[in-house]
Amino acid sequence: MSSYDAKVASGVELKDIGEVAKKAGINSKYLTKFGNYIAKVSADILPNALKSRKAGKLILMTSITPTQLGEGTTVNAIGLGMALNKMKKKAISCIPQPSLGPLFGIKGGAVGGGYSQVLPAEEISLGMTGDSARVANAQDLGASFLDNGLFWGDPYDFGKKGVTWKRVIEVGDRTLRNIAIGGGGKLHGVSRKTGIEITSAGECMAILALSENLKDLRARLGRAIFGFAKNGKPVTADMVKAAGAMTVMMKDALNPNLVQTTENTPCFVHADPFANVSCGSSSVIADKIALKLADYVVTESGFGADLGAEKFIDIKCRQSKLKPDVIVINCTVRGLKVHSGDFPFKGNNIPATLKRENLSAVDRGCSNLEKQVENLKMFGLPIVICINKFEHDSKKEIDVVLRRAEALEVEGVAVSEAYKLGSEGCMELAQAVINAAKENSKIRYLYPLDMNLRGKVERIAKSMYGASEVKYSDDAAEDIEMIEKAKLDQLPICMAKSYLSLSNTSSKKGRPRGFKLAVESVEVNAGAGYILVECEGVNTMPGLPKAPRGAAIDVDVKTGKVKGLL
Repeated sequence: MSSYDAKVASGVELKDIGEVAKKAGINSKYLTKFGNYIAKVSADILPNALKSRKAGKLILMTSITPTQLGEGTTVNAIGLGMALNKMKKKAISCIPQPSLGPLFGIKGGAVGGGYSQVLPAEEISLGMTGDSARVANAQDLGASFLDNGLFWGDPYDFGKKGVTWKRVIEVGDRTLRNIAIGGGGKLHGVSRKTGIEITSAGECMAILALSENLKDLRARLGRAIFGFAKNGKPVTADMVKAAGAMTVMMKDALNPNLVQTTENTPCFVHADPFANVSCGSSSVIADKIALKLADYVVTESGFGADLGAEKFIDIKCRQSKLKPDVIVINCTVRGLKVHSGDFPFKGNNIPATLKRENLSAVDRGCSNLEKQVENLKMFGLPIVICINKFEHDSKKEIDVVLRRAEALEVEGVAVSEAYKLGSEGCMELAQAVINAAKENSKIRYLYPLDMNLRGKVERIAKSMYGASEVKYSDDAAEDIEMIEKAKLDQLPICMAKSYLSLSNTSSKKGRPRGFKLAVESVEVNAGAGYILVECEGVNTMPGLPKAPRGAAIDVDVKTGKVKGLL
């Protein structure tokens, strides 16, 4: 967020969250308030008060391959919900919760911006109701039970290399990617090599996002695999007798968080599994509650359509039986220029040349939009293209994108100025979505679950990314052999790769073709219900940039006011 975002937020008169909940149709008996402006909605509302209600229309918000700058997908997920409400349609937006890693690193918070944000932004960005801490504690509790078993004689026969479960923390720290624990003699535990992931990459966060209810949460945690015994048999959290306590740690986190937008409309902010290394969207429970309360629900998947949207459909929809009625793909002139390949840069400082009119760069960069729309068409659902307008975009540049977008034969194309104008800037997009949602469609998955593991990986790599082949490391080949031997291969695939390119090389912009996708490791996330495939160069623990955002964050000791966060 910028100082402008903070200025806009300061001018909004927030309503009591109880009033927002009541207007959304949420009975106070299912509401637990955290102060005046944030509340948790009990998951019990779904089977008890909403069971007989007809579900509304589900709108999935996704994006072209983003740049480090962000393309405003969250801004438009919020803005579209506000615009639909302004058109007298009852609407709720559902977005993932911000992670502390990007907040103190390079990207900042994930609460939208300008006149299209969720509030109170500071509290939402700093952990809100403590869900991420509960998730981290559950994951680490499982790890402590596991290592305690090793200390008392390894009753599960893991051996030296059998353990796969890792601890997590909520901030980025590259020094923890590969560590040795248990040093200093037997008194301090068994020495072994491991690593620590960021909470948003851990399996417990994915389990939170995908669980349907408390019973499902307990079952998923119970079948989470902590590692493999020497004979190749998986060792689960239930076997280690950790799953019950882990569920206790996470049970309150299961309830979605309700906040409000800059126009006092409702928004669920819940769960934050990263889309580049996890399943990449907010919770199933939030979506399902919202669908019973509203005519339209706008739910966001992270990063580009090749990551967030593909996983939303092939993992989340397959498990939950949700089906988007429309997919909105967000793009920007700025992002498309970067995809021309003419603007290599690092960090989040916008090059001055990127703000200058460049019709050729925009046109060539539309190759990424073209590919991502082709990707979405594989799922058989109506598509609307959203052009997120920035103040330095010229009319001629917007016209180039409109011309290229209309040639893609989608159900709608609209320009959005949600950041600048709030709901008023998103009315054209809202109407396009309403029109597209009238179409009858049937969801198609990218691959059948009974396809062999390599076949599923290669289907994604070749059809979604444009790879010519997939290369497996020796470790990955061994992983696959072990997974197949354990008969755990009949699950969907969750690819972990760069979010800055369709390939697994961040510098390859636009629509790369004919590249080799290198796979380094493969592991089963049985609790989440998918197989995680890690591509070359991907890390589940981000590092900080040379100048972290956190260096500019402080507190005024006289007033207690936080400075530099937003």
